[in-house]
Amino acid sequence: MNDWYSASDSPELVEFGPVRGLAVTGMGEPGGDEHMTAIRTLYAVAAPLLAGALPALEGRWWVEDDRPPLTVPRSQWRWHLFLRLPESVEPARVDEARQATGWHSAARVQLVTFTEGRCVQAMHHGSYDDEPETLARMDRFMAERGLVSNGLHHEIYLSEVTETDTAKMRTILRQPVRAA
Repeated sequence: MNDWYSASDSPELVEFGPVRGLAVTGMGEPGGDEHMTAIRTLYAVAAPLLAGALPALEGRWWVEDDRPPLTVPRSQWRWHLFLRLPESVEPARVDEARQATGWHSAARVQLVTFTEGRCVQAMHHGSYDDEPETLARMDRFMAERGLVSNGLHHEIYLSEVTETDTAKMRTILRQPVRAA
């Protein structure tokens, strides 16, 4: 298996088994009120479980529209935000952490497991607005190998989501795939 938090600058084929963590699902523009509330809530539940050593925030994205995703208004984008947890964290501790926040929104945070399997991934350096260039390189890599998408677009934010210095921004872009 590959290292979950590393990727080459060039597209590469990798494989991942099951991962477990906290997730919250929503809809809305990245950085918008709904999205930022979900991020704050996710961190509020995770912090006591991980003694402040929080993993990178992740997002799995999709649209429920026949148009190409990047042409759909961002207000209609859907997402699962995710923070990975060690297997040692018991479900009862997650329940306690949700309740301890005292936040109504904490009820949305769920303990989940998912498996991506075979993926194409690449490290994106720079602004989120420039991701289409990296995604195009990934699409060419997939086409050259007879692969098609087989799951949700996945991003792992290795820099803070509020980072504004594009020279410091690093995001793993990952796409589950299968043979065409």
